[in-house]
Amino acid sequence: MIRITDRIALDESEIEESFIRSAGPGGQNVNKLATAVQLRFDVRGSPSLPEDVRERLEKLAGRRLTREGVLVLTAQRFRTQERNRQDALERLVELVRKATERQAPRRPTRPTLGSRKRRLEGKTRRGTVKRLRRVQSGEE
Repeated sequence: MIRITDRIALDESEIEESFIRSAGPGGQNVNKLATAVQLRFDVRGSPSLPEDVRERLEKLAGRRLTREGVLVLTAQRFRTQERNRQDALERLVELVRKATERQAPRRPTRPTLGSRKRRLEGKTRRGTVKRLRRVQSGEE
């Protein structure tokens, strides 16, 4: 079990890993060894995620989510499979942890009376300056 929060834990069987050739560092080995990790997690089919977390995770995943609702993370920062596996898993945990956080609903606010008066005074002042810059009818 991979612990996300005290209420949410993902089962390892829900995560599928495959190894692909990496485009990152590796010297001569880069063309021979499959060190990059492609982690797949079925967001829509996961029994471990509550519905609200699932919806937020789908929004957070963006283009990393397939049409079928599978989250695909590719890790190729490091030169070894093991470190890339760790990196991909940490990124998944971080993404799910972010999805567990609810955003506070926005409460619409109104400008104060003082701020409205200051705004209107500024507009009046600016209009006066512009009016004084105009060419007078008898001056030209």
